[in-house]
This record gives sequence, structure tokens and C-alpha cells, in this order.
Amino acid sequence: MNNYVCIGVPYYLGEALPERREVDALRRSGIADELQADWIDIEPDFAAVADPVVAVNRALAAAIQAQASKIPVVFANDCTSCLGMVKGLEALAPAILWYDSHGDFNTPETTPSGFLGGMPLAALVGRGNQHLMRAVDLEPVAETDVIVTDVRNLDPEEGIMLRESEVTICETLAEVTAGALPDRPLYVHFDTDIVDCAEMPAMSYPEPGGPSLTECIASLKLVLEMGKVEGILFSLWNETLDKSAETMAATLQLIRALK
Repeated sequence: MNNYVCIGVPYYLGEALPERREVDALRRSGIADELQADWIDIEPDFAAVADPVVAVNRALAAAIQAQASKIPVVFANDCTSCLGMVKGLEALAPAILWYDSHGDFNTPETTPSGFLGGMPLAALVGRGNQHLMRAVDLEPVAETDVIVTDVRNLDPEEGIMLRESEVTICETLAEVTAGALPDRPLYVHFDTDIVDCAEMPAMSYPEPGGPSLTECIASLKLVLEMGKVEGILFSLWNETLDKSAETMAATLQLIRALK
């Protein structure tokens, strides 16, 4: 029997948007039963804190810590939930394997758009937005404990900063498992937009090219076999876009790699 617990984070940058029902769709799909896992939805206390992103991440961390004997499989609408994920796994001091077509390594000083969802990995390693880290009582992760793969679309200053950092960059999925994964607990962050948008079309920020769905499934399976995976987060599609049903079906194939 798998030792998973599924945790839903049905918020986008701290907001519960009625049109964004991806997490609920996964819950209703029965994927938790397929993984032989219970399903929990987080319960943020928005009245206790001014910043809703902080409220969501505190609630996620608490949900993970309350299920400390199980491996959390988190379904989130954006990548900022990585803060609560790492806080929830804090006792394990995990290394991070970050699958993404984007670097999420911008700071308020480098971002051309100001989009918070493009900054969370930088925040995790102590760059930019440390008010969020302090608000969830989280110390930065060492850059040497982070592996990113694909990141085929980087903003100019973001790309310079990432490549000058001590983060390990794997240009292809094959590089992730060609060498030894860290011999320690591992948090796998999987943004579904890493998959070629021909197969994963309903993405808010689609990126042509990149690995196929089959390649991504194979990579996840290898990482689960080779690494000490203690937590997995899937950042999801955008249900308001065309071909949402097709994209959900592809996402379910990815999640089934955990079986």
C-alpha cells in the first residue's frame, strides 16, 4: 500500500477563484483512491494574517505536519505553495528537485512582469520576497540543495542570476537521473507546464518544445525509484482555457506515475 496523503490547495496566489476548479476536479476524479490515499483540503485562516499567500502556505504546512507519517502529494494552482510544502517538510531538511519550463527565479528587482508566481524558487533560496519566508518561519534552502530541470524559458536577468547561482541546472530530464540524486530526503516540485504544450495545452503560460508527456512520466518514475522522495507537489493547468479536459487527462497520467 502506498503511504501517500493527497492535499488540495484550491487557491490561486492566495485567492479562491470560483472559475478555478482544477483541484476539485482532481478530487472528484478519484485519483486519491487510485493512490490508496486519503484526501485533505487545507483550511487557511485568512482572518489571522493580512497576506492571503501566507495564510495558504501556513495552512499547507500545518496539513503536512499533521500527516507527518505520510508522503504528501499536493495539488496546487500555482508554484507559491512550495513555501508551505518546504515548511511542512522542514524536519526532514529535504533537497529540492524542480521540474518547470520556467525558472521561477525572479525577484522583485529582476522580474519584467511583477508576477509573484515567477519568484518562489528564488525566495526559497534566500533571494527576494523574504517577507514571505519570514511569515511562514522558514529559513532559506541552500542553493546547492536545489536541482532544476528544463527551465527553457528564462527572463534575461533571471537567467543570468540562475546560471550564476549554485543551483544545479539539468538542461534535459535525462540529466536528472544520469547522475546520483541527493542521498537525502527529496521534495519533487512538478509544474505541469514543463510538458510540451502540444500535449498539455491549457496552461496559463504555455511553452512550446520541451519534454513529452511520456518522457515526463518516465522521469518521475525513475526519480521515485532512485530517490528518497518525501513530498511531491503538482502545479496544475488552467481550467478556464481551451482543451482543459485534455490537459486534465494528461495531468492524471502524470500523477499515476506515483502508483
